[in-house]
Amino acid sequence: MRQPATTTDIRRDLVGLLPRLRRFAITLAGETAAADELVQAVCLRAISKGHQWNGEGRLESWIYTLARQQWAEDSRKRKPRPTARGNVTDIRDAIRDRATLVDTDALHRMLAEMPEGVASIFVLIDVEGHSYQQAAEIMGITIGSIAGQLATARLHFAALSGHNPPVHRY
Repeated sequence: MRQPATTTDIRRDLVGLLPRLRRFAITLAGETAAADELVQAVCLRAISKGHQWNGEGRLESWIYTLARQQWAEDSRKRKPRPTARGNVTDIRDAIRDRATLVDTDALHRMLAEMPEGVASIFVLIDVEGHSYQQAAEIMGITIGSIAGQLATARLHFAALSGHNPPVHRY
């Protein structure tokens, strides 16, 4: 029996979204193992709910919303994760040493050190290119909250890199 075209399209498009979905999942989960489990659950959920995708807007926005919802549902079932406390000195060294390859573990630690939700917003807007409105819809919060949390994320990275933004006095 042939599958409906929407299911086939979603499966094909999911393959292309996997690297970005995994990056977003890491911002939610804080570690790669839990993120990989989340990605697997989200892919299964997207395929099973493919009939709900109406083809309007960006598919990844719908997938990211599913990821956030899945993570929220799963978090009610598990104990709160401990706050990651990576070695900040190592992260600063990785940032300063521009001649070396990007240390993805250091980047994951930097994201994990951010308050919950802040890293997700940073990835959605500054990495994935979503608008504030799209990020607000994905995360289920207001645009004002998006702006505040994005500012927190940017200040976090500026502090780690040793580049403090200029203070404006009016």
